Amino acid sequence: MPQALARPLGIDAWRVRAGEVIGASPWLAVEQSRIDAFAKTTLDHQFIHVDPARAQATPLGSTIAHGFLTLSLLSHFAEAVLPEISGLAMSMNYGFDRVRFVTPVRAGSRVRGVFVLSALERQADDRFQMRLAVTVEIEGEAKPALVADWLTVLFMAQA
Repeated sequence: MPQALARPLGIDAWRVRAGEVIGASPWLAVEQSRIDAFAKTTLDHQFIHVDPARAQATPLGSTIAHGFLTLSLLSHFAEAVLPEISGLAMSMNYGFDRVRFVTPVRAGSRVRGVFVLSALERQADDRFQMRLAVTVEIEGEAKPALVADWLTVLFMAQA
């Protein structure tokens, strides 16, 4: 699986990579402490996330990460993988066209993000929209935790 490129790429060099896997992030452990902290932050204390004894009695057999916790890790994974875009003034998260939580992430599992550049389209002289097909894989699992189409707006520096 390709890793992140070390050097910055110009916007045209990025655009020709449409359809390619850009890279896979390093694995990240999703420990119970991370799940508990997310529950505290989001006020989502459903037992399947925070009560190991009750969760063990479910068909999953353990606590699981919140789907939104898995989704929120995309920024971290992207930082590790996506090459710098030369001439970029700033980028903004535009949202998602599609997000699916395919397989629960059990506490203690390791996950990583795999990024494919689906499209990079000019919207104005200094603005592009980037579409990434993202998969969050679970180490040792056949099915991913999450699949998503992530949109980002790129604002290029004025020349």
